[in-house]
Amino acid sequence: MKTIGMIGGMSWESTLTYYQLINEGVKKSLGGLHSAKICLFSVDFDEIEKLQYSGKWDKAAEILTQAAKKIQLCGADFLVICTNTMHKLAPEIQSGISIPILHIADATAEKLKKDGVAKAGLLGTKFTMEQDFYRARFKEKYGIDVIVPDEKDRDLVHNVIFKELCLGEIIESSRKEFIRIIDNLKKRGAEAVILGCTEIPLLIKQKHTDLPVYDTTKIHAEAAVKMAVG
Repeated sequence: MKTIGMIGGMSWESTLTYYQLINEGVKKSLGGLHSAKICLFSVDFDEIEKLQYSGKWDKAAEILTQAAKKIQLCGADFLVICTNTMHKLAPEIQSGISIPILHIADATAEKLKKDGVAKAGLLGTKFTMEQDFYRARFKEKYGIDVIVPDEKDRDLVHNVIFKELCLGEIIESSRKEFIRIIDNLKKRGAEAVILGCTEIPLLIKQKHTDLPVYDTTKIHAEAAVKMAVG
């Protein structure tokens, strides 16, 4: 079994889910008392969040690259960045290490493509929804069109992520707003919705909508298990 490297803490709420899903997946695959071999480096999200908002992505890249180097030194065979947004810095992080990064967008897009989805709605932080590092990857590598909510709803989704979900707060009124936004994406032709922030699955489950839900946390964790156990 390969050792999985994980950069977590962005937020720790979703990193907890990653840890559980990966260990459950290894146990299911190998049986008995098997659990995953993991080297986890958890960063201080407050520091990262401030760098995001101030546009100091180069400094954030330095912090995450240093974390990745430490994980590599611990013997990890590949790296999982436990957040969608910080995959914006995947090229910079990859340039600083020799082990491969298991990209969350690739894992998700491959599943969408396998399921025949050609157009999907995307919910995530404003960075993920508005910048090209994520949406363009779906289109250019996999031919999948990705649409996002209007500006007002993008603000709403972003604020719920940072002011509620990252703090472990699950509020029913916010769930209703997310369901409304998903319904609007469906009306615009989305065949599925990508939960493109690892905290959103804490709020939205498949039972909340008839539109197929792609939980990037779960998909990424499953891909990590597959890569670890072969």
